[in-house]
Amino acid sequence: MRALEAEQAVIGSILIDSRCLEAVTRLLRPQDFAAETNREIYQVILAMDRAEQRVDPVTVLEGMKRAGCYVENTSRGYMLQLMDTTPTAANVEEYAKIVREASLSRGATAISAYIADEIAKHAKPQEVLLEAAHRLEQLQKEGVEDVLLDPDGAVLAFYDHRERIYQDGDSAYVRTGYQDLDRQLGGGMLNSGMYVLAARPGMGKTTLAINIADRLARNRKPVLIVSLEMDPEQIEAKRIARETGIPANRLLMDALTEKEEESVAHAVDVLRTLPVYFNRRDTVTVAQIEMMARRVKGLALIVIDYIGKILPETRSSDRYDYMTEISGAIKNLARRFRVPVLVLCQLNRAVEARKSPMPVLSDLRDTGAIEQDADGVIFLFRREYYSVADKRTMADLQVSVAKNRHGPVGDCMMTFDLETSKMITSRREPIARTTDRTEKPGQMTFEDMTGKWDGEFPFGDKEEHDHIGAAPKT
Repeated sequence: MRALEAEQAVIGSILIDSRCLEAVTRLLRPQDFAAETNREIYQVILAMDRAEQRVDPVTVLEGMKRAGCYVENTSRGYMLQLMDTTPTAANVEEYAKIVREASLSRGATAISAYIADEIAKHAKPQEVLLEAAHRLEQLQKEGVEDVLLDPDGAVLAFYDHRERIYQDGDSAYVRTGYQDLDRQLGGGMLNSGMYVLAARPGMGKTTLAINIADRLARNRKPVLIVSLEMDPEQIEAKRIARETGIPANRLLMDALTEKEEESVAHAVDVLRTLPVYFNRRDTVTVAQIEMMARRVKGLALIVIDYIGKILPETRSSDRYDYMTEISGAIKNLARRFRVPVLVLCQLNRAVEARKSPMPVLSDLRDTGAIEQDADGVIFLFRREYYSVADKRTMADLQVSVAKNRHGPVGDCMMTFDLETSKMITSRREPIARTTDRTEKPGQMTFEDMTGKWDGEFPFGDKEEHDHIGAAPKT
């Protein structure tokens, strides 16, 4: 059966037996009809059904008159023709599927024509391909069945989600690798979730994000880090410092001893095995981040450092408006790839004007809709950051989950070695290392942190994971 005949058979089936309309509306929208007359009749039928009016040949003709699409001496004959040529209303779903397939073919042809036209206009190929990918994705999702879930469908979607958990362990979420933070988040960062890591400059946002990325990559889960704040060599220095204990500033600016060079070479061998990917561009849009993400096979996490440096697709003079646009695009990015996006956000100086500079959710209010779009908001705070007299290189880092759409809120503590970028879970209050790097009795050394880093590696068996970081026995 040809597509035009199938369209006529669908309309004829509805006129013969309006009870089949329910099955048709699950498959077809008015724009799926190629013939304008058939599309207009279907629109009239849908309007009458929404108004709970009886649908039959007589009432549909009256509806066409009210809608202004009735043609004297033509419309009545055409409707009788539709009913005469329709074999039976029992096969209406088969007719509707033929119409839908023809609609998809026209849509695919239109996308192909769009690509050819844009390339002929010398548009950027990457942008054309990305837009074409969006249109193809939208074309696949446009069926009414994909938009509307009945109660049974919603329950089945939930059980499909549960089945993935049983089959793949923690596939419903991505663990940060810090068990106290994961516990606070309810297991980790939920796939399709947008998580905001916010603080004042220098608190450790980038360092924590890199540590989370590397912990995930150690479990062979690919990560994309889009850094608009630091060059790749600066990030690598932080990672190598964490592995070797050599301060990052020395790795970037000083000559090293032979022993240190050997340590660096060993660390580089380790890091080269981790599936962590970086961007080359220093300015990007969310669309360009999507293009990069599509190139990472098996992508498990996207880290963006930081949201304030992302370019909006549309130029707006109002910062609040374009930040809202970017925030919504990042949320859609997470849902499209079904992976969490950890986006860093820099808070303004208003935080420091308060008596207590500890960040709160209201500090995000001038950053568009970030707070509303986020599934989780995590704040970082180091009290000694505000003390001129405190020159410690090992600090207490307070990690506060201030918003958690899928779990509780609360705080946990980490120990942060400022010189080597190493961070570990800390349930006991650490005594920080001094600037002259001489340790007093009871102070934590870099070697102590290294041992705990290795000991709390979060991707072993569950029993090991649960006991790590537990409060010391008394």
